[in-house]
Amino acid sequence: METAEAGAQAQDAMMQEVEVHLRIKRFDPDVDKRPHWEEYFVKLKPSDTVLTALHTVKWTIDGTLSFRRSCAHGVCGSDAMMINGVNRLGCVNLISDVGTSLVIEPVRGLPVIKDLVVDMEPFFAQYRSVMPYLINADDPGYTERRQSPEDRARFDDTTKCILCGACSTSCPVYWANDQYVGPAAIVNAHRFIFDSRDQARAERLEIMNQKSGVWRCRTAFNCTDACPRGIKVTEAIEEVKRAILYDRS
Repeated sequence: METAEAGAQAQDAMMQEVEVHLRIKRFDPDVDKRPHWEEYFVKLKPSDTVLTALHTVKWTIDGTLSFRRSCAHGVCGSDAMMINGVNRLGCVNLISDVGTSLVIEPVRGLPVIKDLVVDMEPFFAQYRSVMPYLINADDPGYTERRQSPEDRARFDDTTKCILCGACSTSCPVYWANDQYVGPAAIVNAHRFIFDSRDQARAERLEIMNQKSGVWRCRTAFNCTDACPRGIKVTEAIEEVKRAILYDRS
C-alpha cells in the first residue's frame, strides 16, 4: 500500500510545474559579430523534455530562436546540442533528469549557422567518404543475400547509428582537426567492414588507415558517453584498428 502511495506521489510530482531557467548561446550572423548568451524562464513539468523547453521559448517568448528538430522521439537525430556541457538529444532528456537550470549550446566542431543550428555538411561529407553502403558485385538472383544470426550479431551495435553527430562533435580531436573523419564515420564504416555480405572490406580499411582515419583517435571515450543510442563507439573504433593490423599481417 505504501509503495502504491509513494508511486502516486511521485507521479503527481512529475505533473507539477516548475520554473526552468535556460541560458542559451545565441548567434545571428546577420546582426552579431560574435556569439552571446540570453536567458529565459519558463514553466514546465518535470516530465517535459529539453526540446519542449526550447519550443516554449520560441513559441511564447522569442520567435527568433533557431534550432533543429523533427521526430521528437530520439530517432531522427536532428536536435543534438550541448546540454549542461554534454552532447545530448533535446527530445529524449527530461527536465527531471537534467535539472531546472540549463545551459544550452550548439555542438562543437562544426560551423554555426544560427543559434543551435550548425552546418552538418562537413559531417556528412566525412560520412560519405567511408562508403556507408553495401558493396557486392555478385548477382543475388531471385533470393536475398543470406546471413547467419551470428554474422549479423557481429556488427549489430553499429547499425543503431542515427547520424545525430553527437559522438563526433564531442571528440577533442574532431574539434581541432577538420580532416579527421570522426567517430560517426568510423562507426558506419565498421557496420560494413564486419558485414559478411560486403565485398569492400579492404577498400574501407584502406580509408580507415589514412592519416585522417582511425589512428587519429586518442581513446577519450567522449564519443561513447555522448551516443544517445548507447553504441560502444570507442570499442568499434578499436575493432577497426585491430582489423587493419590483422588484415595487413
